[in-house]
Amino acid sequence: MKVSIITVCFNSSATIEQTILSVLHQTYPNIEYIVKDGASTDSTINIIEKYVPRFGGRLRFISEKDSGIYDAMNRGLQMAGGDIIGILNSDDVLANNDVIEKIVSRFRRDPVDAVYADLVFRDEKTLTQTTRRFVAGEYSTRLAWHPPHPTLYLSRKVYEETGHFDTRFTIAADYDLMLRVIRSGRYKWAYLKEDIVFMRDGGASTGGIRSYWKSFNDSIQVMKKNKIRFPYLVNLIRTLKFFYQKFILR
Repeated sequence: MKVSIITVCFNSSATIEQTILSVLHQTYPNIEYIVKDGASTDSTINIIEKYVPRFGGRLRFISEKDSGIYDAMNRGLQMAGGDIIGILNSDDVLANNDVIEKIVSRFRRDPVDAVYADLVFRDEKTLTQTTRRFVAGEYSTRLAWHPPHPTLYLSRKVYEETGHFDTRFTIAADYDLMLRVIRSGRYKWAYLKEDIVFMRDGGASTGGIRSYWKSFNDSIQVMKKNKIRFPYLVNLIRTLKFFYQKFILR
């Protein structure tokens, strides 16, 4: 099975090398790595180009202006040729070298359409200190549940049938996509009960009061679009759970 991993970036020179290395060092051989750059003006492009030869033709790279992170992800999806597709942010890393091998093994065990796992938030500068964990738990449709998006790997047919990211949402388009997939009821999910991604704490949806507020409002609109009952109450519960995990269970 071929796995496409998509990384989108813009002026990510401080972090993208670690991201690339975490893909390069994977033990699973049949990986297509797609890097979609938004016409960076720092040294991001130079870093990517440095690693192209080391992937032996498995890294596909394009740099062009886009309309934001989800437009860039959609362009990456259009380039993807894998049977399984995952998205790794340019400031995140795969937690160990056999992550993709384990994901593919789970897809093969008894055919599933989606595999997800747990996520560890690390300090923004060094990625060495854990600040909190996102324990996804078993598949559920209660309270607009969703897995941590950076750990989610979907079969190609899911994207073909469900569609790509809705770029009207600037922070929560990944949440919208996951809700569409979950609420369709058509797909079989599998949970890997282990940490597979280290994510820097402080990104677009996790850093600062303004980001929290924007994410909250975007999530409300996503819930309304997906016909979630009592969206304000549900989102309040989700937000309280987030702060509990971040500041009490750290």
